[in-house]
Amino acid sequence: MQQIIECVPNFSEGRNPQIINAIRDAIETIDGIRILDIDSGKATNRTVLTFLGPPNEVIEAAFCGIQKAAELIDMRQHSGAHPRMGSTDVCPLIPIAGITMAETAIFAKKLAKRVADELSIPAYLYEYAQDNPARKNLSNIRSGEYEGFFEKIKHPDWKPDFGKSIMNIRAGATVFGARDFLIAFNINLNTQSTRLANRVAFDVREAGRVKREGNPYTGSIVKDKNGEDVRIPGKLKSVKAIGWYIEEYKMAQISMNLTNTQVTPMHIAFEETRKAAYYRGLRVTGAELVGLIPLEPMLEAGRYFLKKQGLSCGVCEADLIDSAVRSMGLAELGIFDPNKKIVEYFMRNKTQSILADMTLSDFVDETARDSAAPGGGSIAALSGALGAALGTMVANLSAIKKGWETRLDEFSPWSEQGQIHKTALVSLIDEDTRAFDQIMQAYGLPKDNDIQINSRKKAIQDASKYATEVPFLTMQTAFSCIPMLKQMAEHGNPNSLSDVGVGILCIKTAVRGAWLNVLINAKNLDDTEWASNIVSKARTLLAKNHSMCDEIVNEIEKKLSA
Repeated sequence: MQQIIECVPNFSEGRNPQIINAIRDAIETIDGIRILDIDSGKATNRTVLTFLGPPNEVIEAAFCGIQKAAELIDMRQHSGAHPRMGSTDVCPLIPIAGITMAETAIFAKKLAKRVADELSIPAYLYEYAQDNPARKNLSNIRSGEYEGFFEKIKHPDWKPDFGKSIMNIRAGATVFGARDFLIAFNINLNTQSTRLANRVAFDVREAGRVKREGNPYTGSIVKDKNGEDVRIPGKLKSVKAIGWYIEEYKMAQISMNLTNTQVTPMHIAFEETRKAAYYRGLRVTGAELVGLIPLEPMLEAGRYFLKKQGLSCGVCEADLIDSAVRSMGLAELGIFDPNKKIVEYFMRNKTQSILADMTLSDFVDETARDSAAPGGGSIAALSGALGAALGTMVANLSAIKKGWETRLDEFSPWSEQGQIHKTALVSLIDEDTRAFDQIMQAYGLPKDNDIQINSRKKAIQDASKYATEVPFLTMQTAFSCIPMLKQMAEHGNPNSLSDVGVGILCIKTAVRGAWLNVLINAKNLDDTEWASNIVSKARTLLAKNHSMCDEIVNEIEKKLSA
């Protein structure tokens, strides 16, 4: 899976469009970056810029933006309603796909160090990038703001995480961190009453509502011994919510920010809000997502609702997304286009030819053309994907077989596992072709002098190693499908035994076909020890695969011949 992170730097300029555009342009100089939103406020004199991309490209783009902000924004002249401590006040990174929070925090630290070293801007860390619990909270770090930091930075407790304890007079200081993705999620109600919507919001949000004596809505607020309001917490952790009326829709909504979907997933927020609304005589009619959402929360919601409906969760991504959209009414107020709303789909390079997105006939025609790719490696991966798909199909058919209703939990996990293997093998169809293209590009490098010759030779060897690793991964992934197919052969829907058999033969073809590609690429490697090692592992896997596949097919033939 492609690694994607989001970056949301907050720049201390919201009034001068020339400066804002110059910062945006600096960020856009880096290839692979997609700017999602630019939100400027005159009262706050602040611009929040949101962009996405691969980690290395994102931190390079962020550095360019921070550098340009330091050049153009003079904090000695800055004023605004929002707290701030530097020309770039805060720069959080958010893991979106293919990367962990811990890995994202490492990139945040790398960026912070570079800004401190190259721009002489003191850098602080917060949230998941900060190891000191006393300095995790952004507001604690920023307390005192730009004006107060000239003395604060000298205190041992507030020594910057990177850089010297000397405030940058012009650019101030900047806070870097890694945090969770925030999902803006509005839930529609069958009422125009903001008052009723707020009551539901207070029922579910983590902050809940203030406690009152007597009448829960008009009674006097209960205070604790310190004079602070006593609160009745809501049902959902890591959820902020408020009720409002939307004139455009002629309805009230509950506007939510889900700050940690690991604590409260989107579908749970929806379900608990639905229950709270029903309790108060209201009905949830749908929902809308503001901005983009990572793929996994959508898939998780799709699985939740399918399971609730007593159906197998082992369906393709498109069906899981459709389940989530329909179950939460995400298309009630407008078209829900996954390519525009889901981060991973939004980031896909549409200009690149993707074999897996071709029609079947176009793929076959492309294979038959007088070009070397797609070749045997891609076809081996396709064979494996078809084998995984057949096993998944049998698992799903078994899960919904009449009279087997109690066995849903037995077959659904197998179909989910099959979908994972199928998706991985489909991606390897294109990865094998990309690996071949890298070899061709390496052979096309110039060789006019010794430096170029050595560089070209290294590029060819690196590309050949990768072209060996990809089919080996195809072998491993296809082989991983065998337990599912064996289970379906022994315990699945007996009417689908032939489908299981064909699936096993597809896996056998995939592994042996990929093995041939391991051999042909490994023989061109100068690193004979590395080549011998991967060939040895591939040969062992090949033998296991053939033995297990033949055993399953023989058993299937016996059952079908009986």
